[in-house]
Amino acid sequence: MDRMQERHREIEATVADIREIEKREGVTRESLEKIKARLAKLAARKDLFTLEDFPPPQPGSARTSCLYRLSEDADHRFALYANAANGTYGTPAHNHTTWAVIVGIEGDELNRFYDRTTEGGVREKGQHVVRQGAGVAFLPDDLHSIHIDGKTLNFHMYGLALEQLHRREYYKPKENAWAVFPAHSDIREARAAHA
Repeated sequence: MDRMQERHREIEATVADIREIEKREGVTRESLEKIKARLAKLAARKDLFTLEDFPPPQPGSARTSCLYRLSEDADHRFALYANAANGTYGTPAHNHTTWAVIVGIEGDELNRFYDRTTEGGVREKGQHVVRQGAGVAFLPDDLHSIHIDGKTLNFHMYGLALEQLHRREYYKPKENAWAVFPAHSDIREARAAHA
């Protein structure tokens, strides 16, 4: 079996296990921890997932990160992406409107966690660095922001594909207001059937 076939086999096995965890246990903090552990097992296969395989945008590009679609069911559920970044990148505080798990393969990604305030804003309540073997998990309404300074490669797994998430909210601190995230762009196809 060549390396690409092995990669796709490992992805399929991981997603099958994650589907079974959600089917058996539903979407809870505990089940998301199990999904995170299963995704960390896949991330340990650094021989199959490198920045050479999933390169970030070239220096000088308008974007500093991009997503590679590794798996997505026909009904758009259980979407797995590799997120590659090549420099400074950040997001505002936002939710996902579906469950989400991020696990590191290479590099460091700081995640900050927030609660909504009674004044309509956000208050930071903690943070965690996603790196090789470590990750974070979110219920649909949980809030976080991402902060990257350097090259990274991470898995991002969602209960529903990003293009289907039309009501994701993000916080605009200057206006003390919430807005809807625009549709995600620059998702590159990397599924076996599309290779």
